[in-house]
Amino acid sequence: MSESVPVRCPACRREHVYTAPSYPCACGAPVTPDLDGTAGPTPVAHRAWDADWVTVSCGSCGRRDQWPQPELGCPCGAVLRIAVAGGLSVPPAQCGPGAEPRAAFHPVTIRTARDAVTAAALYLRWLGYRDIRRADQRPPSGIGLAARGLVAQVDPTLQPASPRDVECLWLTAMTEDSGCVYFSLAGYAEEARERADALGVPLFVLDFTGTPQPVNGCADELRGSGA
Repeated sequence: MSESVPVRCPACRREHVYTAPSYPCACGAPVTPDLDGTAGPTPVAHRAWDADWVTVSCGSCGRRDQWPQPELGCPCGAVLRIAVAGGLSVPPAQCGPGAEPRAAFHPVTIRTARDAVTAAALYLRWLGYRDIRRADQRPPSGIGLAARGLVAQVDPTLQPASPRDVECLWLTAMTEDSGCVYFSLAGYAEEARERADALGVPLFVLDFTGTPQPVNGCADELRGSGA
């Protein structure tokens, strides 16, 4: 198993060394994708939700979860998908029955819209939601996510969310008989916060470190209680 592999960009032939990030399993053990050093990188030409995630097993508890597909951005502009051998390596010191049910959240730095979606999905998984996927119904703005019993909206734009954005998410949740949560990179208009409080919609702001910060009381409660 390898946490770092040499990568040559097929577009410009530049050499890189890619180091896989670690993510927190629900059992509390940090996990790192097992990279396949024998397979070359694959240039990303078109985005597809299924291709952006890989299903792997935690080596400590055996839980199967979806994690972001490892990728490397080359200075030439190419985005390279790094092959995963399958399974996750777990640092032995963090494993075992003494692990906390909810470990500390480990964020991902937000540089792109995709990073914002990844950060929100990881946070939802940290809260205890499972089977996170792209929502069937596309929201008026941003990107929709769905999990069992929840719909979420991620707005990676630089425009604060409006009352209409909050209301549309709430209506979608009511239609699907589920809860909802909103993640915004630029924050919320004052009227949007008031509307969210009236409707009981948790609001989070995504900072550039990738750590969602609660904006209202509903978000504080969700962070404290989890799914």
